Amino acid sequence: MIIGLIADTHDNIYMIQKAVEKFNEERVSLVLHAGDYIAPFTAQHFKPLNAQLIGVFGNNCAEHEHLKQVYGDIGVELRGYFTEVDVDGLKIALLHGHRKEDTDRAFSGGYDIIVRGHTHRASIGEENGILVVNPGEACGYVTGRRSIAFLDTERRFAWLSDLD
Repeated sequence: MIIGLIADTHDNIYMIQKAVEKFNEERVSLVLHAGDYIAPFTAQHFKPLNAQLIGVFGNNCAEHEHLKQVYGDIGVELRGYFTEVDVDGLKIALLHGHRKEDTDRAFSGGYDIIVRGHTHRASIGEENGILVVNPGEACGYVTGRRSIAFLDTERRFAWLSDLD
């Protein structure tokens, strides 16, 4: 299965739309969002996504209940600051990465893959046998690079994709 990975959209509706188009083109069946949607109005821009979306909050998400409601209205699950996703026999930790307790939990919880955001820096690496993926910032506000990532669960392999 190919999973789409996104983080740090920060209200950039144009890049959200590009990401959704790219995820739909690649026919992903699941997208994981590692936080920082920011405002509730962003939910409508994920509506055309032809895949299940599971996400967590980031440090800039202030309206938690309203975000849960508007994203829930379009079928998206926002699961707090940390969640576990089981896919194809893999245990994936999904977190934003700004809270030490979440990072500690991810690295000590027997996870196969960690998907995180917060730094706005796209990276793929392995730490203590765990594949760690940060899709970077979809918004492009901090680094200037607008990126998402993909994860092939069968090969346990991830790659980055620019939105520009």
